[in-house]
Amino acid sequence: MSLAIKVPTVGESITEVTLASWKKKDGDRVEMDEVIAELESDKATFELTAEKAGTLKIVAAEGDVLAIGAVVANIEDGGAEAAVPAPAKEAAPAAQPQPEVVANAPAPAPVAAAPAASGSDSIEIKVPTVGESITEVTLSRWIKKDGEAVAMDEAIAELESDKATFELTAEKAGILKTLAKEGDVLPIGAVVCTIEGAGAATPAATPVTPAVVSATDESPQGGAAAESAKTYASGTPSPAAAKILAEKGVAAGSVAGTGVDGRITKGDALNAQAAPVKPATAPAAATPTTAPATATTSTGERSEKREKMTSLRKTVAKRLVSVKNETAMLTTFNEVDMQPIMELRAKYKDKFKEKHNVGLGFMSFFTKAVTEALKDWPAVGARIEGEEIVYSNFADISIAVSAPKGLVVPVIRNADSMSLAEIEKAIVVLAGKARENKLTIPEMTGGTFTITNGGVFGSMLSTPIINAPQSAILGMHNIIERPVAVNGQVVIRPMMYLALSYDHRIIDGRESVSFLVRVKQLLEDPARLLLGV
Repeated sequence: MSLAIKVPTVGESITEVTLASWKKKDGDRVEMDEVIAELESDKATFELTAEKAGTLKIVAAEGDVLAIGAVVANIEDGGAEAAVPAPAKEAAPAAQPQPEVVANAPAPAPVAAAPAASGSDSIEIKVPTVGESITEVTLSRWIKKDGEAVAMDEAIAELESDKATFELTAEKAGILKTLAKEGDVLPIGAVVCTIEGAGAATPAATPVTPAVVSATDESPQGGAAAESAKTYASGTPSPAAAKILAEKGVAAGSVAGTGVDGRITKGDALNAQAAPVKPATAPAAATPTTAPATATTSTGERSEKREKMTSLRKTVAKRLVSVKNETAMLTTFNEVDMQPIMELRAKYKDKFKEKHNVGLGFMSFFTKAVTEALKDWPAVGARIEGEEIVYSNFADISIAVSAPKGLVVPVIRNADSMSLAEIEKAIVVLAGKARENKLTIPEMTGGTFTITNGGVFGSMLSTPIINAPQSAILGMHNIIERPVAVNGQVVIRPMMYLALSYDHRIIDGRESVSFLVRVKQLLEDPARLLLGV
């Protein structure tokens, strides 16, 4: 009896995927939940697993574009024949000796080492599961080198996803054998390296491990002293510190760590960045004629640095280029007198925070003004799907947030039915998740209109790019006191430029300009937001 393996549902807006690669071959024996293929959508890459054990019969080929629910492969029963040899093979070589070798590694037990020599005393270190929406990571750098001895729980590599950077640690002590290279993109569960051997091989490879072993075997006083003097963390830089040291060309071994267990912190790296350069040029200054030439070539003023794009940056780049190529994007501008809102905030911000436990910012006013303007001009919040225009009777407002890994756009659901306080609270929660790289895919998809605030960085004017599949985006800018004419007199007012970029295929000039004028009216007379006029 065979079981059909189909393309699973991976998201509301995803209707098809591409079969990127097969992890198992046609006719291979597969176990239940074993990864058999890698599928790729326009938003993420994910793994396809076997739903039962058996023999794999491939139906689709690599590169095929498959609809959700399409059959990718079949798994046929072959359990009786294939299941018997498998345990026999595992029992003979090294499935059972592994825990014995780990347990006996620190102890002087040559008898336990003899069976280990006949087997392959090694374990595989795989990419761990780091989040629901993360399907692959990038191996940014190796902290330990191939062939080096590593201690249990020691950081051996640094992995990077589109949301966070984290360390990969050794699951046992032994000799590191690297399999993946720096810069490789690895799916969750992929083997990164193996750790071979344990106690016997470690002293021969490096003098560090005997120090740790002796700390265990010697007297309590000697062990405690050795442990406090040197641990596996000693001299290991944090990810931020490693990046700074690499940019400055400073070896980690020349920096004294002040962090926990001697780890090199970001502060240590910043303080050490100038130190290694000057001593290197100082001895060369013994010959006055050659010193200036050496100093000139080592300054690095014309140096170049290459960095691999993160997964998030690649996705953002692909989407932005797609929008520019596939939409008839146009931008219209206007300006807003911010004095009424600033006076309102100054008057009520303390009482507002006391009652609602959240600050009163500009973004809630702009969000509320946009939701009111969308009621009058619904085409601005519509989108094109094929040959149809989809209008929404709700307003899910996307707010652009600058996160550590790049720009993200979380969505405030049903913002049109929320109060200013509820909008402010939603913004605080989403912005906090963005800074901590904890936003989920559903929290960043499905918006009907986007607001971006370049003013927080000092931008005076810009033409924001539409956040597809939406049809419009409002750009806020910095507030500058400028002379303006009011009732025939020149006065100084805090003014802000607004920019509305829109898809001219669906939004006409009359609608775009009228929408922006409506937003301007609501902001310059905030009472309209409360009265709905």
